[in-house]
Amino acid sequence: MDADAAREVGVPGRPAPDAEPPPPAPALVTEDGSVMSLVDHLGELRRRLFRSILAVVVGGVVGFAVSEQAVGILAAPLPLDEALRFTGLGDAFAIRLKIALVIGVILAMPILLFQGWRFIAPGLTEDERRLVRPWIPLSLLFFALGVTLSYVVLPYAAAFLVGFATADLQPLITAGPYFDFVTTMFLAFGLVLQFPIVLYGLSRVGIASSARLAASRRYVVLIMFSLAAIITPGGDLVSPAILTVTMYTLFELTILAIRRSGK
Repeated sequence: MDADAAREVGVPGRPAPDAEPPPPAPALVTEDGSVMSLVDHLGELRRRLFRSILAVVVGGVVGFAVSEQAVGILAAPLPLDEALRFTGLGDAFAIRLKIALVIGVILAMPILLFQGWRFIAPGLTEDERRLVRPWIPLSLLFFALGVTLSYVVLPYAAAFLVGFATADLQPLITAGPYFDFVTTMFLAFGLVLQFPIVLYGLSRVGIASSARLAASRRYVVLIMFSLAAIITPGGDLVSPAILTVTMYTLFELTILAIRRSGK
């Protein structure tokens, strides 16, 4: 085999001498135009996580300072004439610590969203950044709406559940399970109401469209009511109905926003 033939055939497992090198992996570009390598991106993730955790810790300190007042506010919806009881020696401290953590997450949510945005922004194009940026403060608004809504439906759920008591079946509600229940519900409501942002993001990558979402309204209502019935604390109809109406209103507004964006 002569040299020209060897050059054309090449050696197995080795690129031909005239072959072009593979293109480099696309780099991430920050909002100011600088380029980030993979190592830089991992370092950025570490910094964003550290700042997020620090924000939650600072918010938790504030939450612990007001946890005594928060206990009274959260216990108010219970239709009971006596104070909540705890059975373990450290239960009171653990309950206030848990409430402080939830308050810390709520207070730190603006910083958490900002840090999340600063981390994902380098992976987006300028047009995508321009379209997604307004949804960051809306995410905070939806989370606050979910937390507020959970406190609104709590009295209805508590009254419904306690209403099953009889002369031979009296409630003895302890503080630990009750506050576990309340804090979980607060966070669940806040996270569930983030679905408009998820739908809008799916529309930007071509998975969802305004026409497709509008055509599935009947199924969406059924899914929303089923989800609301699962995450609301009681078996009453008022609580899931309020959550369903709120979710459906946001759903229609999301369809409008997606349609206005051309999708």
